Amino acid sequence: MKTTLAALALAGIVSAEAVLAEVPDLGGREVVVVTENAYPPLQFVDPGSGEAIGWEYDAMAEIGERLNIRVVYENISWDAMIAAVSEGQYDMGMTGITIREDRMEKVDFSDSYMVSQMMMIVAGDEARFDDDESFAANPDLLAGAQPGTTPFYVTIYDILDGDEANPRVIQFETFGAALQALRTGDVDLVLSDSTAANGYVSASEGKLKIVGEPLGTEEFGFIFPKGSDLVGPMNAAIADMKADGTLDALNTKWFLEYKLGQ
Repeated sequence: MKTTLAALALAGIVSAEAVLAEVPDLGGREVVVVTENAYPPLQFVDPGSGEAIGWEYDAMAEIGERLNIRVVYENISWDAMIAAVSEGQYDMGMTGITIREDRMEKVDFSDSYMVSQMMMIVAGDEARFDDDESFAANPDLLAGAQPGTTPFYVTIYDILDGDEANPRVIQFETFGAALQALRTGDVDLVLSDSTAANGYVSASEGKLKIVGEPLGTEEFGFIFPKGSDLVGPMNAAIADMKADGTLDALNTKWFLEYKLGQ
């Protein structure tokens, strides 16, 4: 294990801290994890069974076994999540959270468990634009996004003019609402990371498509209150799952084999 982790650290895949300790046993400790359940296929409520499922739930089940912790889930809206975790209301947060310096001022992040790129999702018959420049050049086109999220900031700063009050960006409380607005033609563009975007498009039966080039790269991590003693164990578990292929298996299950909406 130590040799494998060291090799991963040298390759820049895991942090040096993860090399210092093998996966610890936390003795059945209860860990309260808060999530939004609104970001398929990472975490969402299955419309058929009503069960909360997804990539992150499977990952946490694996982490729970490896660390010997008892995971308890709570739900909260995205716009309240970082503040709630920062204040110590929960032990940990998960919902495909991009690791960013401004967020690091409020919470601690785990090592990255997934790397993705931001993609442009449009209607399947969209012909007015085919990349970010042609979208920006047409003032009649609208984008949908959740405020405070990476898609919102990329839309504002990388595609448009940097004005967070730009009326061309229609704000929605959830990503699902923004995506529904795209389907009904109320907005013309929604951004999502490539992993989720490919899932939405493959499940849409041609009603959605991806256009343009990727708009930058982002890394996802779990969040914790500042100074949490869970960060080190979580990093060790993530490194262990990378080393033995578990994360790759989860990617295959949720982004290739699982069909959203079925």
